[in-house]
Formats: sequence, C-alpha cells, structure tokens
Amino acid sequence: MQLYFSPLSCSAATRICLYEAGAEAVFTEVDRKTKRTPDGRDYLEVNPLGLVPALRTDDGDLLTENASILQYLAGALPHAGLAPDDSRGRVRLQQWLSFVGTELHKATFSPLLDAEAPEGAKGYALGKATLRLAHLEQHLTGREFLLERFSVADAYLVTVLGWSVATPIDLKKWPAISAYFTRLQERPSVAKAFSEERRLYGARLEKHKPRA
Repeated sequence: MQLYFSPLSCSAATRICLYEAGAEAVFTEVDRKTKRTPDGRDYLEVNPLGLVPALRTDDGDLLTENASILQYLAGALPHAGLAPDDSRGRVRLQQWLSFVGTELHKATFSPLLDAEAPEGAKGYALGKATLRLAHLEQHLTGREFLLERFSVADAYLVTVLGWSVATPIDLKKWPAISAYFTRLQERPSVAKAFSEERRLYGARLEKHKPRA
C-alpha cells in the first residue's frame, strides 16, 4: 500500500492504523503549499481535490476520503481488530466516524485552523464546539474507547483532538476527553505516528520559513 499524507493532518489516522496492524506501506508526503510529492510529482494528478489522505491499495485502486480509507483498512487488516465484527457494531463505528469527520473535523477544527477563515466563522465554530464536545464527554465518561475496543474511529478522534493545541479549545474543560486523549497518546501506534509526524511537520515549517 501507498499512503499519501501531510504531517499532522487527518491522514495521521491512517498511519496510526497501519502501525496498529503492523502493516507494510510506502509513505509519500504531500507538501500542503505546493501540492507536490518529494519526487516533484503534481499531487493534483493523484487527487484533483489536493486533499489527503489518499491510499493506493496493493491491487492498484486509489481510495480517498478519510472515513472510507479507515474502513477499508479495517477490512483489509482483520487481524488487527480495528472494527467490530457484528453489523450493529459496524453501524456504531460509522456513527462515530461520521461524528468525528463532520462535527469535529470539518465543523469545528477546520474553521479554527484556517488562517483565511473570517473571525465570524471562527466564533461560530467555537460556539458550536461546546455542545459537540459535551456530547463526546458524556459518551467517553467511564469508557476507554469510543467502542468496546480500539478502532479506526479512535485513530481518527485522537488525531483530530491533537489539533486543539493550535486553537482556543482547552480539552482540560472536559475531563473524560482529556483523560482519553492522554491515554491514547501513550498507545504505541499513536505515540510512534505522532512522533514521526511532528518531526516531519517541523521540517516542513523550516522548509517554508521566509528567508531574510
């Protein structure tokens, strides 16, 4: 498999799942500014939207959209137990993937992290964040994971929660979420993925730093 990613973006969830499963993959970084890969290829030829992740499967198919890729990995790597086996559990998995993708990723964090988003949009996102995080807090109280065990939904959620450090959102206001985030960061697959992606992110910032 080949994963197209940008450091500390939502594609980190796929990296976490690959490490969780001990799966082999080629990681190809996409420069967010230039939309180029290290070999100079125009990433827009891979995904015309320019978004990551994109996953090239072993049989040559190209998959896009984070939730879709995560569910594909859960099916392709069944030994890792990254998704429930029963139909009801699968529905719950899709529920939480949808919640993280729409209510947190796009509706909350995307406006807060977008340097070009107007202040009104940021204020609106912050206002909505309280209700969304309260819902998540209630669900995680007394629970170790979103479902009965670690799943692709947890890989997505811990990635998105990591973005809070660059926003006014203080996770300590929600004790169950804060404890969950701390606990998940200590999981070997998450710790390895975050360590590598932070290093790559720092290198990218250095590369694009204005020169005197």
